[in-house]
Amino acid sequence: MPGEGKSKTRKKNRKPSQKWKKYSIEGDKSKKISRECPRCGPGIFLGKHKDRFFCGKCHYTEFSK
Repeated sequence: MPGEGKSKTRKKNRKPSQKWKKYSIEGDKSKKISRECPRCGPGIFLGKHKDRFFCGKCHYTEFSK
């Protein structure tokens, strides 16, 4: 039978992205807190690490000084 002998792997649960935490509200306008990816465009934010900013979608990296 096809697929016989293969064990099923468990799928890990991931945390939601929580995009609402990337914006702040000032008066009646919203302001972006995090940086956006220049390759992917608006809506895709760069993750902040100790020494760099990283895009998880296209793997764009900016190193901080």
